[in-house]
Amino acid sequence: MFQQLIESFQQNPTFFLSFVGLASLAIGSFLNVVIYRFPKMLERGWYQECREFLGDEVKDIPEKTFEQLSLSKPDSTCPKCGHAIRWYENIPVLSWIVLRGKCSNCKNGISFRYPSIELATAVLSVIVAHYFGVSLLTVAVLLLTWGLIVLTMIDLDHMILPDQFVYPLLWLGLLINIDGTFVPLETAVIGAVVGYLSLWVVFQLFKLLTGREGMGHGDFKLIAVFGAWFGWQLLPLLILMSSAVGAVVGVIMMFAQNKGRQTAIPFGPYIATAGWICLLWGNQIWDWYLSKI
Repeated sequence: MFQQLIESFQQNPTFFLSFVGLASLAIGSFLNVVIYRFPKMLERGWYQECREFLGDEVKDIPEKTFEQLSLSKPDSTCPKCGHAIRWYENIPVLSWIVLRGKCSNCKNGISFRYPSIELATAVLSVIVAHYFGVSLLTVAVLLLTWGLIVLTMIDLDHMILPDQFVYPLLWLGLLINIDGTFVPLETAVIGAVVGYLSLWVVFQLFKLLTGREGMGHGDFKLIAVFGAWFGWQLLPLLILMSSAVGAVVGVIMMFAQNKGRQTAIPFGPYIATAGWICLLWGNQIWDWYLSKI
């Protein structure tokens, strides 16, 4: 059965891309759950640890903070009225359109962010599938892509890049290169080390000069992820692209939202975007850039 499906994909690329697109819409719906719930799960875990170590000193924290929460339980509900979302109200993109972006019970607005993440997941997944074709490599890069979507949105919301997602992507990059899929394994290991140290050194120098922390440790690890995937050679392009976009967005936020220069902005989304682009088209971009200087 599985072999027949693979053969069908190979013989009919349109069917393959359609399958990936539809499946990724469902994956995108699950990613919405992860993006929303995982930071809350982390927070509850931290509070639980505090209560275990500090006891009565945290007795004023509401008991609801310690209620069980996972990616599967409790069932999804409207945050305003508590209406249980039925399966047919949770069909990716389509349900949001049919419901006109509102809860079927209380008519409270449902953010456009949810269908946009589902659509983005599908579009990026189809691009990956088209680029790498019917192969195990496509599965690996899809896992990377979905992980980067989660990390991007969590960093935008909470300014954290959870190790629970970063480290598996790092190990996956090294495993992919055991047989030199993108680069030799030695280059991948060096890339992970150089990627981490490139921002760690900047972080330490900035802290030494100003007494402040200029970025989070998660940013170092995310650079290391891409070093593990495509080696150290493309890291200058990755850092250049992410820094340029981050600087432009930071300046726009300063003027548009009247924020000061010391206002923290998440850097992870720019690293994730630039790294994903570099993985697919980095060599072509780098060759073009070098030809222009």
